Amino acid sequence: MGESTTERSKNGDSTWRLSRRGLFGSALAAAGAATAGAAAGRMIDGESTADSGIEAFHGPRQAGIATPAQSHALFLSCDIARPDRAALRDLLAGWTATAAALAAGDPAPEKDDTPAGFSAHTDFATGLDPARLTVTFGLGPSVFDGRFGLADRRPEHLHPLPEFAGDVLNPAWSGGDVLVQICADDMQIVSHTFRALRARMPGLARMRWTQHGFLSRPGGGTPRNMFGHKDGTANPHPGTPEFDRAVWVASPDEPDWFHGGTYLVFRKIRMKTAEWDQLPIAEQNRIIGRRRDDGAPLGGHTEFDPIDVSARSANGDLEVPADAHVRLVHGIPMLRRGYNYDYGILLANASESTHPHEHPAGTDPNHTHGGHNQLDAGLLFAAYMNNPPDQFIRAQHALAATDRLNGLIQHTGSGIFAIPPGADPGEPVAVALGA
Repeated sequence: MGESTTERSKNGDSTWRLSRRGLFGSALAAAGAATAGAAAGRMIDGESTADSGIEAFHGPRQAGIATPAQSHALFLSCDIARPDRAALRDLLAGWTATAAALAAGDPAPEKDDTPAGFSAHTDFATGLDPARLTVTFGLGPSVFDGRFGLADRRPEHLHPLPEFAGDVLNPAWSGGDVLVQICADDMQIVSHTFRALRARMPGLARMRWTQHGFLSRPGGGTPRNMFGHKDGTANPHPGTPEFDRAVWVASPDEPDWFHGGTYLVFRKIRMKTAEWDQLPIAEQNRIIGRRRDDGAPLGGHTEFDPIDVSARSANGDLEVPADAHVRLVHGIPMLRRGYNYDYGILLANASESTHPHEHPAGTDPNHTHGGHNQLDAGLLFAAYMNNPPDQFIRAQHALAATDRLNGLIQHTGSGIFAIPPGADPGEPVAVALGA
């Protein structure tokens, strides 16, 4: 993705566009150039170098998608502070330069207006390696609503998600103009990166929401969610044709600037762990359609056995029940890159009406709860795909209709974002958009 000369717009009209770097102006080029030399020296063909804990920031795709999932994540959604394309442009420029530096293990670049005696370098991460830090940027549907003159460049499927049956969405945990996914194997690196990006926001953007997540990969295998089940077994593998067909945007119906990008669907899903833990393991397995211990599909032998939706037990019942979670999403590929979260009691004044729930058969509905109705723990569902209507939306409509898991979860936050392709050294993310 080197610099281009003039090119025609996607609409094919007679309006000529400037070079990609020219679209953003000299301010963006200067911001990106602040760290280009150091970062470029650590990258070989878009892959990680041998330097300790470094994931290459620059390349044809943004890092943090095909990258093996790190142990910690923070999702930040923000709104541009004013209806001014320059604010969006300058935010992306400053954030790209900052992210590239931190991913390479370098200090955050200083802002031009930093007073003498002050510094963007806080020492909060001094002595720590980058811990495979990745910073991934996305744009929400509202960026293309006309405020910034970008309506004609909207990705084909970048529209607010429909309302699904059973949703209990909190507007404070949904939507946003710009999303940042920060991932690393050290929570202090994640926090440091968030702090450095936040320092670039005044006058340009306002924080809308943040969500923090964690996961472990036992033995390097599939992570487990808060219900103890493996989550992501059916993911396509990076570098395969199946992955490319499910994740990366290549449709001629998409705007040129978005080719090589992807969509991110984000859902905050509260999981009723106290109620779940009162269910027999066999019942848990029937709800999911897999065995909790080894992840094998019911009727199968190992985790990665294909799901046989026609298999029946000796008594003639379907091995994988008709309303099991995995049956309903079977055959709909997407890259699930979610994280667990456990906020404990998020709201001190949470009430039964805030988190209604049913009690498993055989338990006393008049028990005192022990406060478990106030718990907020679950899954930060983050799924990458190239056709949300045919992937996530189709799957979620099926799940909302008959999934037996519905009584044990609540979707409380939601968003969809276009994830632009990667950036070259010296250029900001989404440079080809022309913001």
